[in-house]
Parts: sequence; structure tokens; C-alpha cells
Amino acid sequence: MIRRLLLAILIAIALPTAIVAQTTGATGGPGPAETSHPPVVPSASGVPTAATLNPEREEMVRRLASELRCPVCQGLSVQDSPTELSQQMKAVIRGQLEQGKTPDEVRAYFVSRYGEWILLKPEASGFNLVIYLLPLAMLLAGGVWVALTVRRWRKHGGEVAPYPAEEPA
Repeated sequence: MIRRLLLAILIAIALPTAIVAQTTGATGGPGPAETSHPPVVPSASGVPTAATLNPEREEMVRRLASELRCPVCQGLSVQDSPTELSQQMKAVIRGQLEQGKTPDEVRAYFVSRYGEWILLKPEASGFNLVIYLLPLAMLLAGGVWVALTVRRWRKHGGEVAPYPAEEPA
């Protein structure tokens, strides 16, 4: 019984890790979806001008950049990353907002180029739903296991009773 529970926990931990490793590549670099596209290039000159320093637009650029993962330093958002690529990605975000695109259209642009991997918080739908539900399921399973163990412990007067031997099939 304990072996089965440990095996289930091991599989629950290893499966998402294997999936993430497959989508990001074995070296932790961009996965297949990311490498098939040319690098992001900044809009026009890439240098902010007085026209691009609109405070509302810059706040929108910061918010969108904080929702996207930096392809170079994958643990950081584009907003927090000091790399040149993240600066170029912010310039692209700024350029698309200047063209009148909505934040959803800008996100869709990056998703089309890099895949859902680029989103720091992917939508909770389809297979991504597993990422959101797995911690809750593990917490519930752990709570049930603790409750059953405490119940068995109390039933035997504080002594831990051995698990019943499994009969051979």
C-alpha cells in the first residue's frame, strides 16, 4: 500500500517535470516551437522617443512584459530580465501597442512565435489544467493519508499497527 502511494507520488512529480523538459528542450533552452522562428527585432529604431513615453502605454508595456517569460533567462519575466532580447521584446510590445493592438493581440503574437511556453501564467484550459489541479490533488491525497494513519493509530491505542500482509494472487 505504501509502495503504491510512493509510486503514485513519484509519477505525479516526475510527469510534469518530464513534460516541461520536453517542451523547453533537454538543456533548458527554447523548445522546438521557439527555435523555428527568427529572433525578435525591435520596432523602427528601438530607442524610446518622446512619443513612445506615454505613461499609460509604458504601464501597459510593463504589465505585458511582466506576463511574458524571457527566452534567455527562463526564470525571469521579460520585464525583470536584463538581456538584450528582453529589451527587444519590450520594444516589439511597445510598437504593437502604438499600432493600436490590444494586450490580448500582443500576447497572441508572442504565443504564435514562441508557443504557450512564453506565458508565465498559461491559461487554465486543456492540458495546462493539470498544472493547476495537480497541487490540489496532491494536497487532498496527503490529507486523506494523514487522516487514515491517525485513525489507525488511535484505533490501536497509540501504537502503529503493521499494514496487513497482502495475500498472493
